[in-house]
Amino acid sequence: MPDTALLQADETLFPAPLLTLAADVLAAARARNIRLAAAETVTSGLVAACLTSVSGASEIFERGYVLYHSSAKATGLDVPAAVSAAHGAVSAEVTRGLAQGLLDHSDAGATVAITGYAGPGGGNAVNPVGTIFIAVATRNGGLAEERHVFPGSRDNVRLCAVQAALALLKSQLG
Repeated sequence: MPDTALLQADETLFPAPLLTLAADVLAAARARNIRLAAAETVTSGLVAACLTSVSGASEIFERGYVLYHSSAKATGLDVPAAVSAAHGAVSAEVTRGLAQGLLDHSDAGATVAITGYAGPGGGNAVNPVGTIFIAVATRNGGLAEERHVFPGSRDNVRLCAVQAALALLKSQLG
């Protein structure tokens, strides 16, 4: 394969508003002197990639996990299998468990977790395609959760999920 640039010198992997939001999140974490970590399913590491697209992120972003298969969502980061069995691998309960479990598996002061259905398959009557669950947990016992239903393509749903996750993380960091 030839050595060619896939992006022009002035192009970025993520839209500018996402990079600005990521920089704001990193600045807020730096001001609180804490590290961040992410547990992602539907976004497959896009939150981690967006945060680490900002120069200096290595001082703040500690680690990220991608738990994509249903069995990984159901049992990853010490989420009890019974929680997934009762509520489904894509649920507020599993997402909350991932965010809280990640605190136990890292030195991060704040964690963010995301599950959802990006489409075109998946989803159900209660949580249709486009449904995203986000949870942010903090070392001081804080927990914030959101549910969204985003329209559009698989990629649009995933990028909207990244934006919502970064916004929730920023709001929890003050």
